[in-house]
Amino acid sequence: MNRRTFLAATAASAAGMAVASSQDKQTVKIEADLKVKRTANPIGVSSYSFWAFHRKEYRPLEVCLDHAARMGFDGLEILQRQLVSTENAALQKIKRHAFLLGLDLMGFSTHQGFLSPDKEKRQKNIDHTLDCLEQAYRLGIPTIRVNSGTWGTSKSFDELMANRGVEKPLKGYTEEDAYKWVIDAYEKLVPEAEKRGIIMGLENHWGLGCTPEGVKRVVDAVKSPWLQVTLDTGNFLEDPYDRLKKLAPQTVLLQAKTYYGTGRWYTLDLDYARISKIMKTANFKGYVSLEFEGKADPLKGIPQSLAMLRQHF
Repeated sequence: MNRRTFLAATAASAAGMAVASSQDKQTVKIEADLKVKRTANPIGVSSYSFWAFHRKEYRPLEVCLDHAARMGFDGLEILQRQLVSTENAALQKIKRHAFLLGLDLMGFSTHQGFLSPDKEKRQKNIDHTLDCLEQAYRLGIPTIRVNSGTWGTSKSFDELMANRGVEKPLKGYTEEDAYKWVIDAYEKLVPEAEKRGIIMGLENHWGLGCTPEGVKRVVDAVKSPWLQVTLDTGNFLEDPYDRLKKLAPQTVLLQAKTYYGTGRWYTLDLDYARISKIMKTANFKGYVSLEFEGKADPLKGIPQSLAMLRQHF
């Protein structure tokens, strides 16, 4: 290679490196911009927010999906008790409806109770939870909300709420018995959740879930990635922020309560800027699911809630 050829090749190589360097910088900038945008949590809404067990016109999940899409949510969390049918054809129809609207089916809120000395009753609740896992699998939902259950010593849910979610154990039994029953149940359920790729999230939802220590005791005892935490912002009625902070690192779904028009049983003035900071510190990147519990018209209170949550997540 003569001197002229060498210099030409060197210049071409340098130009190529400059172009590559420019492209690399552009790629880094694009990735940085995308990362900034991705830091926002996706926000869904629970179908319960519309139906609330008593608004008949919002019972059909297709109605909830249509409103959720129109309002600008990213997904819908289905309240299992809201299903009119659990037949596969009905589930696939819901799944298709959500897909065509561009909505994720991102949560499945289920009910079960294991605070009973009756082994057959506990097994019935295990079987029900297995059915819920299968329903979620067929719907393509990645996580389900699960509970410890309550003792059933309150005369009604209204009485339970009047007592701030606390109730006495059944006569002759203690919370130590209850922990054993609940841990045993979830140890049986974890392999079934794993088969379906569904994370169960134990919620701070009365019973043993009245305290973060209660939730953690069960989750830590079962010690499985398929049993984590569904964290409800409205179910710690005293000192909520310190309690939410204790469960934030194990949270897979955040249920965000709002109370526009005042709540039915109670109203909490929650600081979502503070809650958002707690969740970001815990590196929570998952879904925030709105649970609207106010008495306001849901078609007004729900979008108002979404606008507020978008400011913080």
